Amino acid sequence: MATSASASSSAHATASSGVLTPAISPALKFVISNIKSLVLFSLTPDNFPLWSTQFAKLLKANGFSTFLESRSSVENTDPNQETQDWSITDQNLATAMCSTISPEVLPYVIHLESTYEIWSTLNTRFQSSNRSKVIQLKNELHNLSMQSLSMSQYLTEIKKIVDQISAAGSSVDPEDILIYILNSLPLEYQSFTTSIRTRPEILTKENIAEPMRDIRRALLEADVSLPVVRRFVQSVSDQAAGVGLIRGVKPDQQLVM
Repeated sequence: MATSASASSSAHATASSGVLTPAISPALKFVISNIKSLVLFSLTPDNFPLWSTQFAKLLKANGFSTFLESRSSVENTDPNQETQDWSITDQNLATAMCSTISPEVLPYVIHLESTYEIWSTLNTRFQSSNRSKVIQLKNELHNLSMQSLSMSQYLTEIKKIVDQISAAGSSVDPEDILIYILNSLPLEYQSFTTSIRTRPEILTKENIAEPMRDIRRALLEADVSLPVVRRFVQSVSDQAAGVGLIRGVKPDQQLVM
């Protein structure tokens, strides 16, 4: 990986006429050649936080993060850096960026010239829309009803919305997720859900495994078909382990059938 100084100023090659012409640096060649495999998700109207994180990390890792800033705000610490060098690098990065943008979004930036202009325009456009989307998704999560769904189906719906909220750049508190799960239980679990809700301690990602085990015991004691229980417990286990709804719980806190 190149440093910021070496990446922002490309090497020079001597032409046969003896005139120095800018050459693309190895770091820039690497980014251009591997952009599609390193930025796994193309930008769509729904995944700007995910896409922007990938793209920003790629440029930072290869020394090009200054191209995401206005050039007037970037201090030029390399006295040998020339405008032509910067322009060639910038145009290549802008082209690479556009190759990771879906046809639905590309018309908004296709007329822009610099990497910074494209980046800034996308940030301005999607940050406000993402806030609205998060509000909408959290409202859906709040109003989600189990109705005729099985426990497994209901948990899947909750997880799907939580994942969409995460993709939009926000999150849901682990305690809130547990409340949504408790709300899905039928009336015969009312006394149990009340005992969980009235616990004196605040539920966090560190102590949420115990109430999850209580849910497991309650379901096993009830007359619930084994496949449904298994799916429920596995979903809760995944949540506690950090790969589902609830993240950050240590592996030894996983629930086991």
